Amino acid sequence: MFGDKSVLVVVPARGGSKGIALKNLRTVCGVPLVALAAHVAVKCNFVDRAIVSTDHPEIAKVAVAAGLAAPFFRPDSLSGDRISDWDVLIHALNAMETLDAKHYDIVVMLQPTSPSRTVQHVHETVARLEEGGFDAVWTVSETDSKSHPLKQLVVDPEGRLDWYDPAGATIIARQQLKPVYHRNGIAYAITRSCLVDQRTIKGMRTGTIVIKEPVVNIDTELDLEFANFLLSARLPA
Repeated sequence: MFGDKSVLVVVPARGGSKGIALKNLRTVCGVPLVALAAHVAVKCNFVDRAIVSTDHPEIAKVAVAAGLAAPFFRPDSLSGDRISDWDVLIHALNAMETLDAKHYDIVVMLQPTSPSRTVQHVHETVARLEEGGFDAVWTVSETDSKSHPLKQLVVDPEGRLDWYDPAGATIIARQQLKPVYHRNGIAYAITRSCLVDQRTIKGMRTGTIVIKEPVVNIDTELDLEFANFLLSARLPA
């Protein structure tokens, strides 16, 4: 419980991945990604239930060994690469409320592909949700100015270059750019009513926790190398 609110943690970890095969079982510092997410979840003493949502038996086995429950397998209809986070979370919420015969007030999503998370990150996200009266809170990172939308370019079928946004033509120095942010997958905290009534993970009032330190969201082999570098720096000598 967080105050008087019951908390369900969902670790989404499907077996399919086009970028890296069985990505959620790949290791960082010798530990599978799904297990790293589990280790954080089980250390959050305000969590009532922590589960994995997967369609893959080996992922379920590793998750359970790391402390998560695997009370169901995700149906094939929710296992494709174009399934939204909301689809996965509402399925998990409905399944767990049926199995546990109770309502969960807050759903927390911890994506295994963001292994830089800490218990403090998760606690701050849920605290922000409750203290701010938000529908949802996402962790984000500031986007490097080199990747700012006003510095992006497009190339047409004939190879001609243009600005992605015409306003980019007015940018001379990075100081002119308004900071922008991107989802980093560290933690999402979402109220039950946001998922059930608004049918979204980003409600009408969504707050943020800005993560200042470097984090990695794994999509490629290079991301895995960077994750190993980041996490190994945290390990005691």
